[in-house]
Amino acid sequence: MDTLLSICIGVGLSAACGFRIFTPLLIMSIASLSGHLTLAPGFEWIGTYEALGAFAVASFLEIAAYYIPWVDNMLDSVAVPAATVAGTVVMASSVSEMSPLLQWALAVIVGGGVAGTIQGFTTITRVASTATTGGWGNFVVSTAEVGGSILLSILAIFLPVITALAVLGVLYFVSKKIVGWFVGRKSLKSHQRGETTSPSLN
Repeated sequence: MDTLLSICIGVGLSAACGFRIFTPLLIMSIASLSGHLTLAPGFEWIGTYEALGAFAVASFLEIAAYYIPWVDNMLDSVAVPAATVAGTVVMASSVSEMSPLLQWALAVIVGGGVAGTIQGFTTITRVASTATTGGWGNFVVSTAEVGGSILLSILAIFLPVITALAVLGVLYFVSKKIVGWFVGRKSLKSHQRGETTSPSLN
């Protein structure tokens, strides 16, 4: 049961990394220092005051940067791999009582996969917001992402099973949206190529 709960905690925190990279790590550090979260062996450094200070500064800078028009889009170019790494770390640091091989396999596949998928969706959302509002609507997107990251991180620690189930539901929705977006782009490009070549056939 403890292993299942730790996996659920990792899933929730990994999803939170898809919205913001450092905020879940900051909340993990606070939870560890306050005795509400037990970290896996080898990751005790997350629950130190030095790490707390570093995560606090990094979280502030990351959150602030996403409120600057166009800078947020630049950050998105590296956000997916960064979120994947962060998701892998938080999953590995949450799961204990299993072999290192299984621990890291779970961390990479589940933790990294969940974080990368969520981040991919937020990137698509920001691109759409930039295209339709010239970047000014990104303020709302950024605020929702910060709120989602904080809320998911807290719920993952205190209500891990419910949070993990909710994340699975969100992942299903997000995956459908991402696939639909790529299919739509492919169809649009095919249509444009058809319009370009049609005059030469007449």
